[in-house]
Amino acid sequence: MTALGAAAPRRDADPKVRGTAVYGVDVSLPGMIHGAVLRSPVARGRIRRIDTSAAEAMPGVWTVITAADAPSHRTGLKIRDERLFAADRVAFEGEPLAAVAAESREVARRAVAAIEVDIEEEPPVVDMDHAIRDDAPLVHPDWRSYEPVGDDFPRGGNVCAEMSSDPGGVEDAFAAADHVVEDEYRSQRQYQAYLEPKGVVATYDGGRYTVHIAHQYPFRVRDRLAEALGISSSDVRVVGHNIGGGFGAKLDLSLEPYAALLARATGRPVKIVNERSEDLITCQSREDAIFRVRSAVSSDGRILGREIDLLINAGAAGTDGPYLASIAFILAGAPYRVGPTRVRCRSVYTNTAPTGAYRGVSGTHIIFALERHTDHIAQTVGADRRAFRLANLITDGDALLNGQVLSDAGIFARAFDAVEEKAPWAERARDPYTGVGIAATVWLTNPQPGSVILKLNEDGRLGVVTGATENGSGAVAMGVTQIAAEELRISPDDVVVSMPDTDTSPYDAGSQGSRTTHVVGRAVGKAATELRQKIYQVAASMLEVAVEDLELVDGGVAVKGSPGTKLTLAEIAAQATARGESLAATGAHATPQPDFDPTCASGLLFPTFPTPTYHVHLAEVRVDPVTGNVEVLRYVVAQEVGTVVNPLGVEGQIQGGVAQGIGYALWENLTIGDDGRYQQRNLESYRLPLATDVPRVESIILEHPDEGGPFGAKGVAEPPIVPVAAAIANAVSDAVGAPIDAIPITPQAVLEALSRSGR
Repeated sequence: MTALGAAAPRRDADPKVRGTAVYGVDVSLPGMIHGAVLRSPVARGRIRRIDTSAAEAMPGVWTVITAADAPSHRTGLKIRDERLFAADRVAFEGEPLAAVAAESREVARRAVAAIEVDIEEEPPVVDMDHAIRDDAPLVHPDWRSYEPVGDDFPRGGNVCAEMSSDPGGVEDAFAAADHVVEDEYRSQRQYQAYLEPKGVVATYDGGRYTVHIAHQYPFRVRDRLAEALGISSSDVRVVGHNIGGGFGAKLDLSLEPYAALLARATGRPVKIVNERSEDLITCQSREDAIFRVRSAVSSDGRILGREIDLLINAGAAGTDGPYLASIAFILAGAPYRVGPTRVRCRSVYTNTAPTGAYRGVSGTHIIFALERHTDHIAQTVGADRRAFRLANLITDGDALLNGQVLSDAGIFARAFDAVEEKAPWAERARDPYTGVGIAATVWLTNPQPGSVILKLNEDGRLGVVTGATENGSGAVAMGVTQIAAEELRISPDDVVVSMPDTDTSPYDAGSQGSRTTHVVGRAVGKAATELRQKIYQVAASMLEVAVEDLELVDGGVAVKGSPGTKLTLAEIAAQATARGESLAATGAHATPQPDFDPTCASGLLFPTFPTPTYHVHLAEVRVDPVTGNVEVLRYVVAQEVGTVVNPLGVEGQIQGGVAQGIGYALWENLTIGDDGRYQQRNLESYRLPLATDVPRVESIILEHPDEGGPFGAKGVAEPPIVPVAAAIANAVSDAVGAPIDAIPITPQAVLEALSRSGR
């Protein structure tokens, strides 16, 4: 029996298909009442008055709380720059001002509407170039008092965090160049657009808070909520439920503190669920960015040196920004060789909703810019775009700019060859309005720690207890499940994975960065090693043989060479129980950080790309010369995954990542007006791609087992989105005969490009 590599169904498929699965928004507790949050209607201003008396007098209202009723200290992921409620000033539209608990959701929302707010509105700081000027108003006038979480890093004024690297030789490279290629690229925000809006149910009893959520990182909620409330993390219990999508948006604190405070104030369970428009304007979306780059290039097509200046919009709170500022530096030296490279990235405060994690954090707009720039360089030196990439492609033994040596970068050549075999470059369409683009990237597998408890139940099935969450990717329902089954030589149907509960589950660093199957799978392997020995010891006493003479076979233990002499796992478990012995084991794993040069940059908070994977994408598009609309005709992906645990899971994640990438490239956009408010307020105006907009994705799965992964597996789910905008933008530029340097690629931009090219 082998579970590894099998196209086994998801273990959570049946309840989800039948509609019986309990999601976070489905949770209902006895005596539960409902909450709602009053949010600032303006992006910047001084609070003159908040009058809650009318709301408090409404029938059915239990309580109204404001900054006066909540802890006033600041919290944050890397910089403590956030408060639960605005007190004196507001810094973005949607910032919480008050919260209400009432008998029903409808009453709570009517009460919120009845609160009188007087804010002296001020012109917001919206544009990043303006924000970093010395004379710009400060989003946080008291930024100097903000404490970092851990070591400090370069920051100041409206620059929330700065990462910079300035090696020697950059100026010499430009002096020796035959060509200097210079570009500016812009990208907008992207909303995660999950089906289930953010929601929470909180209770307070016996001095402890219990929080029911659908969240990617329950242990972070526990710790961040405890920090926000000024209590011990052991005074918070977080219970996880099925997640209706997250894509990075459900990795940090959101509604939980408000439900918790209301629950304590009322003594009743309190449920808060965002309305869609509320979710959209307050979600920590993918950041918008301005990427400026110039490269020194020789006449024979070598990149002699490079300079990059990147601005990423943190919004009104740092959140992930200090970490994300490092990613441009990591990616700037791959997948093509470059000479000395100067990189400066600033995460910028503005009076807009805070941004944060989204699948492929920052990589989508960085690779878009770098790959568009690569096309421009190839055009400048008169080289074929694909041939230029192959001539400069990194390989085994090459290093990233941080000094991290890539031992398996030769997979890039395999990936380019695989795409070429599937979609020959020379045979691309020649229609005047059809174009083809290619893009490549290296990506990481998040290394943060994970742990499990494996226990053989009395019926012979395997229980897996972990804080890891199944966010819909199949990382737990397929990956961890099949790895556990393989370790014990049982069917995946005989593996039962519990929902996360911070009181009983061992720690896990959340569903992020394609880490779950890789890291938790390794933890499963370590626990399984211990559990097998315990199983063998019980079986050996029952069969009166030596432990070393036993092996696991098809849901039982047999004597080697004598398969007829076999005990089922259920028989062994029953015997262990009768003897008062526990057939349980624990395992934990965190991926070691690769060697790198710690002096290579300042502010490098995200210093390496552990367990890298390698990816090449090709897109073929057609543009309509009348409407400017873009149709994606064909999409090919070559993705290296280490070892395939479940081929259906791998292909599903590639398809989903490409679909999100197409939306990012062509439609999705949270436009910010001069008033700091989003101009798209619902999903209809936001514009997600439809099924008819996404072609069949032709997936080429490349296996290259990683000795550090479970059975050689690496991360899968995050990287498929990263090169999509780059490949499509390169294809559209090819189709229109002029550069496309901003995403999303609007019909107007296409028509303007056609006009410039004379087509």
